[in-house]
Amino acid sequence: MAKKTKGTGKGTGKGASKGASKGARGNEWADHLTQRAKAENYPARSVYKLEEIQKKFKVILPKSHVLDLGCAPGSWLLYAAKQTGSRGRVFGIDLKQIEIKLPDNVIAIQDNILALENEDFLEKGFGAVLSDMAPATTGRKDVDAFRSFELCSMALDTAKKFGAPNSNFVCKIFQGNEFKKFEQEVKLVFRECKTFKPESCRKQSKEIYIIAKGKK
Repeated sequence: MAKKTKGTGKGTGKGASKGASKGARGNEWADHLTQRAKAENYPARSVYKLEEIQKKFKVILPKSHVLDLGCAPGSWLLYAAKQTGSRGRVFGIDLKQIEIKLPDNVIAIQDNILALENEDFLEKGFGAVLSDMAPATTGRKDVDAFRSFELCSMALDTAKKFGAPNSNFVCKIFQGNEFKKFEQEVKLVFRECKTFKPESCRKQSKEIYIIAKGKK
């Protein structure tokens, strides 16, 4: 059965770390963002990826309704809720339960987007569909990239079905053989399509974001 999470409240924390080598400096930057996220009451550093995307592309509009796929642990939910404001709504779905309390304009369910028990949870007409989903990695880049492509294809199908006309789409994908194919599929659905790697991504990461605007 799908489980719903609602409420108010967030966590706290603060700190930093240091490193000398190039790799250590990269880890230091990642650790800095993790500690910053805790200090700013977000459960994960991934919030700064969405923050960079929003500042550059304005994918979330005030008073809009947003769907966050793979929303755990909840950082994107919290950030999106701030962007939509109290008159907007943010909906989240993840296989994992959201442990944090959420603002009143956010609701999250523990469910599988591929086999929703109750599609009434979703409404047609979302202004933005967001996906920060990633597969469990195997260490084999080709396998991981293909699994990422499969998740992205599912996210795109969801955006096609539930996104409003002129809506926006944000999707994380691992770069691999299927990347160009997915990019072309997105371009068939949206008028604008760009790729973007936020500064807050780990430098060694193969992940990149597809930013699409203006659903046809």
